[in-house]
Amino acid sequence: MGSLTLGLPSKGRLMEATIEWFGARGITIRRSGAGREYAAHAEGIDGLDIVMLSAGEIPRELDRGRIHLGVTGEDLIREKIAGWEHRVKIATAMGFGHADLVVAVPAWWVDVETMADLDEACAQFRARHGTALRIGTKYHALTRDFFRRKGVADYRIVDSQGATEAGPKNQSFEAIVDITSSGETLTANHLRVLSDGMILQSQASLCLSLAADWGAEAVRARDSLGTKLGLALG
Repeated sequence: MGSLTLGLPSKGRLMEATIEWFGARGITIRRSGAGREYAAHAEGIDGLDIVMLSAGEIPRELDRGRIHLGVTGEDLIREKIAGWEHRVKIATAMGFGHADLVVAVPAWWVDVETMADLDEACAQFRARHGTALRIGTKYHALTRDFFRRKGVADYRIVDSQGATEAGPKNQSFEAIVDITSSGETLTANHLRVLSDGMILQSQASLCLSLAADWGAEAVRARDSLGTKLGLALG
């Protein structure tokens, strides 16, 4: 067993791009196992254990210190780890997995262009319906923080783990906070992003756990990996 544990995405384009990224830096990641068994090993460096996890699991494992390093989206780090700056170090952005976390409203809301306009729309919605305007999202913490900073208070978050962009059309909620890469899905669902509604420009990142057990062997393996990658991981 190695002395340094690296959590990598277990499937999809994020996994493929991660393996390509390490491969371009002289570290070959080879998958093993079959079916639901996610396993892999690294070639080109000693002392490194690979664990394959979902991108959503990696922030939790970093936070708990069960892995030393992990690759996941910055959006998930910021959303899932309370006080993340004291628990995780973002060692480097990796140049793929780009996604913007945005506030989007129905295209026919012609008078709602900014977060200030959304605040006014919330007040009008309350006056008309006697209840709070609903925001569909799976990013509860990031939404609350952004809305607080923008001065929007009278709204209600509705958890949405599925096709969030379809929610306003289906009348599940009135507006959304979601990630978008090209904006095409938002447009197809007759939504548009508010002019100041960019919450976060996220991408895949190599992250280091500040909660893990950084013994002498782990530090040596970390420094060796950092040299291989051309990064200061300490």
